[in-house]
Amino acid sequence: MATEQLRIPKATAKRLPLYYRFLQNLYQSGKLRVSSAELSEAVKVDSATIRRDFSYFGALGKKGYGYNVQYLLNFFQKTLDQDALTKVALIGVGNLGTALLRYNFTKNNNTKICYAFDTNESKIGTQISDVTVYSLDQLEEILNKEEIQVVILTVPAQAAQSVTDRLVKTRVKGILNFTPARLNVPSSINVHHIDLAVELQSFVYFIKNYSNESEDTEEVEENEKTRI
Repeated sequence: MATEQLRIPKATAKRLPLYYRFLQNLYQSGKLRVSSAELSEAVKVDSATIRRDFSYFGALGKKGYGYNVQYLLNFFQKTLDQDALTKVALIGVGNLGTALLRYNFTKNNNTKICYAFDTNESKIGTQISDVTVYSLDQLEEILNKEEIQVVILTVPAQAAQSVTDRLVKTRVKGILNFTPARLNVPSSINVHHIDLAVELQSFVYFIKNYSNESEDTEEVEENEKTRI
């Protein structure tokens, strides 16, 4: 992502796809311009945070006018590398892996799971939503040949590290880890952990113990201390 070179806060980087999706909807509806207040109402992020997020990229709007929708859409399309298709591989075609293959980022045509891998003989050679399931034995060969840089990991937790060790030997630069295992990787590979059980537990805790204060505001304040 081009935003890495700008050293923007991680919290800002996480919101960019949200802005991009809303701008797509605005553009398709024929809207020419939008204010930070309108953006705030739509994406549920306060307008001050939106203006601060946009300020990292220079003058994207004009005072009293707002933001040009097409200009912003084109800008974020390039910033988020949406001009070209990003091929993704999925490893582990269990219940969660199958669900992800069926969904396959249908709202984002520029990111697509193109290859799936599993050890189950009954699944190898089958197709799920036009994605062929390959044997895990072919992992390195296919990932290197197709220059896959992003992988989704949905294998059993006990197999996560051994599969990751194999990914280190390929061109993979990012792993979206849906397993509860915490992976050991070199600094050249980024890992994003998504543990649904932990997320649900955290969500329930916040519902019981916190008011409806803005989580985004707290996150920005925390990440202002450390830039990427």
